This record gives sequence, structure tokens and C-alpha cells, in this order.
Amino acid sequence: MARKKADGDGKRLDPQRGVYMISVAAELAGMHPQTLRIYESRGLITPKRSRGNTRLYSQEDVDRLRRIQELTSEMGMNLAGVERVFALEREMERMTERMRRVQREAERMEMEMRAEMERVRRSFRFEMVPYEPPEKALVPKNQPGVKIPIKKKRSSSSSDGVST
Repeated sequence: MARKKADGDGKRLDPQRGVYMISVAAELAGMHPQTLRIYESRGLITPKRSRGNTRLYSQEDVDRLRRIQELTSEMGMNLAGVERVFALEREMERMTERMRRVQREAERMEMEMRAEMERVRRSFRFEMVPYEPPEKALVPKNQPGVKIPIKKKRSSSSSDGVST
């Protein structure tokens, strides 16, 4: 996002607004005006135009000219390299924005999924019966259970009374 600087009246200046003529922009960027014309013909810079077709450079344009100067003088790139760097930066910005959109969509879908899961959980709450082991199934809640002792018959002799 572009920042705006305050002028003397406290108003914000638009950094994209063309306000510098070619000679001023060239001086601010530390270049010859003809260099700016070359960069414009290569598509590296696109100044605004006044009604009289005069080139008007913005603060963003001047910053970009300084960046070109840095890449060519300090890093030793030629203009084709500078063009490639700018193309890659634009692609990176597009990919970053796309990634942000995908992330926002994933977050939205996650919220929808959680809400749906909660809705389903609530709808099943009244239909489900909690499991209780058989020995506790018939015991009234909050009351002590009644235990009935059951005695198992011992296996004894056969039916004719003779033990084996």
C-alpha cells in the first residue's frame, strides 16, 4: 500500500501523483534527463502526462528511478536484468496476493466447517443414548443401587443319588 506524505498544510500528498517535471525528477534520482527518456522507452518507467503532454513524475517514479540506479550501478545489472527483476517482483506480488486470498478462503471454510460440525453435534445430542454397562443400566440415578445376591447351584451327584 502506498504511503502518503503530509505537505505543509497537513494534507496528504499522493505518491502516485505526477508532480515533478523531467529535469527535477532526473536531479532527484541523480540521473540525466535523457536517461529517464531511455527508461521510459524501455517501459521501466511510465510518467504521467500533463494536458500539454509534458512528462510528470511522481514520488513513486523517482523511487523507482533510484532503484534502477542501484541495480545498474551498485549491482552491475544491465537494463534487461532490471526488467527481469521488476517482472519477477510483480509476479511475486501477484502470488503473495493470491496466497492471501487462498488463506482467507481456507479460514472462511474452516469456520463454516466448525459451525456445521457443531450443528451436527447438537442435532445428535438429543438422539444419542449414553452407554451404560448392564449392571448400571437399571439403577435409578442419584439413588443407591440394590444388590441382590445370586447363589449359583453347585453341581453335585447325578440324579439317582449316587455320587461319582
